[in-house]
Amino acid sequence: MQPLAERMRPNSFDQYIGQEHIIGKQAPLRKTIENGIIPSMIFWGPPGVGKTTLAKIISTIADRPFYTLSAISSGVKDVREIIEKAKKTQFFNTHSPILFIDEIHRFNKSQQDSLLGAVEEGIITLIGATTENPSFEIISPLLSRTQVYILKALDKSDLEKMLSRVLKEDIELKNKKITIEENKALFRFSGGDARKLLNILELIVNSIPKNTITINNKIVETILQENISVYDKGGEMHYDIISAYIKSIRGSDPNAAVYWLGRMIEGGEDIKFIARRLIILSAEDIGLANPNALLIANQAFQAVNVIGLPEARIILSEATIYLANSSKSNSAYLAINNAQKLIKESGNLSVPLNLRNAPSQLMKELGYGKTYKYAHDYPEHFISQEFFPEELSKTTLYKPADNPNESNARQTIEKRWGNKYK
Repeated sequence: MQPLAERMRPNSFDQYIGQEHIIGKQAPLRKTIENGIIPSMIFWGPPGVGKTTLAKIISTIADRPFYTLSAISSGVKDVREIIEKAKKTQFFNTHSPILFIDEIHRFNKSQQDSLLGAVEEGIITLIGATTENPSFEIISPLLSRTQVYILKALDKSDLEKMLSRVLKEDIELKNKKITIEENKALFRFSGGDARKLLNILELIVNSIPKNTITINNKIVETILQENISVYDKGGEMHYDIISAYIKSIRGSDPNAAVYWLGRMIEGGEDIKFIARRLIILSAEDIGLANPNALLIANQAFQAVNVIGLPEARIILSEATIYLANSSKSNSAYLAINNAQKLIKESGNLSVPLNLRNAPSQLMKELGYGKTYKYAHDYPEHFISQEFFPEELSKTTLYKPADNPNESNARQTIEKRWGNKYK
């Protein structure tokens, strides 16, 4: 018999749980598909959120031939064979077949290049699924020919709906009396991954040879202790360990940080994923306390790409230790958060006339740029003037943190602006 996750795979939008922002009844993508328009697209999201299922539902609704490849086991030859098949089915007024490529980020440049012509000419409609940021992993020409949709990890209410549906509808489970007394451990181990949740549920039910089964946190933890892998780079452990790694660096503990780095490398984690996280951490958690951190992290990312394993582990270790020992500041992170929050609250305020360009005579006559003062014409290349919309004058978004670099920044701001940004 098929696994539970496969038996319960949805075959329509109404059965599909989660992702309301893109396939809810009023969502643009759903309306587009139901109107028979299927663009090439990339689904980006964590494992088990329904990327493959969504592609299959789209092909069913569109009533088109559906080809599927896994980027792990397929190459250019496989892509070309499907393109040739698609060409042979081209007739007047026929729609292009759908080619679904799972883990498309694992295709190298030449493999992705082999898709370009067919996508551009409409020979195939491409749907790719990826757990990695497409901006990093998909070549620009292919990315520009696709729409990117972000799928989110399922939340508690989504998982509760799924459990309820499974217990009522599955051909095997509905014949048993299953009571879920507690679901915290089920949800924690599944980590928002629907497939993993159903696999765990099936494992627990199969481990208790009874028709009346009560599931609680203790039972889940006991059964999974003997079955969960030491490192699952596609599941919960992946997110737990990268979290421990980042928090160790943020907390300035180089020893713990290198330990978690070692756990990821031994577990087969993608070294580019680790290096990308170091770039993000450098800007978010070290920031202006040590601007060199971002340069170091970026250079580590470039070096890891060039060198590869096993030597890349040394590069990652060096960068990890440097970042852990560095001074920390999240002031730049907080500043942009404050700015975005302010924009949502205040709306799109007009740009002051003095800050506008005046490329035409009419604009000059209307006062565009008239009172603007060119900073380089003044001592120390500074002159006090208003750069905010009038309604936001004196708003403080950036607050220097307590470290030597930003102490100097604070003094400079106070010298230039006096009490304006206190």
